[in-house]
Amino acid sequence: MKTKSYDTVTEAMSDLKKLGYTIDFSILTDKECLVCSFTATELSPEDFEIDHFYRFEGDSDPGDEMIVYAISSIKNNLKGIVVNAYGIYADSASSAIVKKLKMHPKQ
Repeated sequence: MKTKSYDTVTEAMSDLKKLGYTIDFSILTDKECLVCSFTATELSPEDFEIDHFYRFEGDSDPGDEMIVYAISSIKNNLKGIVVNAYGIYADSASSAIVKKLKMHPKQ
């Protein structure tokens, strides 16, 4: 599979939404899941797969270091997006959800 590259997080998210990744998820480390605040959908680490990921490095600000994940859940019949920091501002929690995201497939 050919990987597309993007210049900005916004550009990646916009394109992924066009590809059907329409649900925005956040990491909820205390419950070890991803959660959509709009629908209250929760996904545990075994409920989703990482289809694609895109890494963005901040040229001048380490706070701009982000990863955009395109995820899917066959069990829940949905596709969504997770945005997470890495590097200096990354979540250092040892929760199962953070471990799964760190094990993203090589592209």
